[in-house]
Amino acid sequence: MLENCRNARERWGGVSELIDRWLLARQELLVHYCDLSGENDFTQTEALKQKFIRLCEVLMDYVSTGHFEIYEQLVREAREYNDGGLELAAKVYPRIEKTTEVVLNFNDLLDNRELTEQDVSALFEKLSNLGENLETRFEMEDFLIEHLHNVHSDKVAPA
Repeated sequence: MLENCRNARERWGGVSELIDRWLLARQELLVHYCDLSGENDFTQTEALKQKFIRLCEVLMDYVSTGHFEIYEQLVREAREYNDGGLELAAKVYPRIEKTTEVVLNFNDLLDNRELTEQDVSALFEKLSNLGENLETRFEMEDFLIEHLHNVHSDKVAPA
């Protein structure tokens, strides 16, 4: 996943300042995800809870930026150039929404409660599912950027 993030940044870096910042946020998200997924001592529940909280903060910021800034810009461009991009977005956005539901449900698992070792173990099981959904989401987001933004990048002023 981290390598795909680097590849996306190399392909689209500099095209749009907004997308650049978002891809950096994706990279930060992946760093937190990988750091947490590498843990194997579930007895340090408070330290792990703090890592999960930080992951969720970065995750929610990333998802929010996507929905309320990036996707809006992509739809604006698709509408402006009217070259089939709106239809494409209408097909892809519902699939992205499904991954958003997974993200929100994961975030809700923490709900400011004390965590036992068993709770932490259960979170790690959900973490794997979250990672799979993030990978799917990143692929769809990259597809949208490529087909709704890059195709017009020479005509679009930087954000």
